[in-house]
Amino acid sequence: MENVTEQQAQEAREKYVLAFNRTMIDIWKERITLLDVRDTDALLNSPISLSTRHDGRFYEVQLSQEFLEYGLWQDYGVGRETPRGNSGDIGRKKVRQRRPWFSKKYFASVMNIKEFFADNLGMEFQGIIADAFASMRQHM
Repeated sequence: MENVTEQQAQEAREKYVLAFNRTMIDIWKERITLLDVRDTDALLNSPISLSTRHDGRFYEVQLSQEFLEYGLWQDYGVGRETPRGNSGDIGRKKVRQRRPWFSKKYFASVMNIKEFFADNLGMEFQGIIADAFASMRQHM
C-alpha cells in the first residue's frame, strides 16, 4: 500500500469538496425535472452553489447551496390549499402530492462526503505515521 502524503490528501479533499457542490446542484436539477416540479422553471433555475469556506487544508469545510423556499413545500407536498396552522385534517381532498426531490438525495450526499472525509483523513494519518516510523528506523 502506497503512503498518501499530506499534500496529496489535501488536494483530494479540495477536489472532492468543489465537485460536491457542483454535483449537488446537478442532482437537484435532475430530480426536479424527473418529478416534474416545474411550472415557471423558477425552482429549476434557483439551485446555486454558494461560496465554499475552508481552513486552507480542507480539514474544516463549510458548504452551502441555495434554492427557492418553494422547493421545500414541493418536497413536503403542501401548498396554497393547505392553510397555515391547520390540524392536519383540513376537511377536503389533498390536491398536492409530495414530490421528494430534496431530502433523500441531500442526506445520501452528506453521508457520502462524510465517508470520503473519514477515508481520506485516515489514509493521510496512516501516511504520517508510516513516515514517522521510517524516519525513526533510519536514525537507529
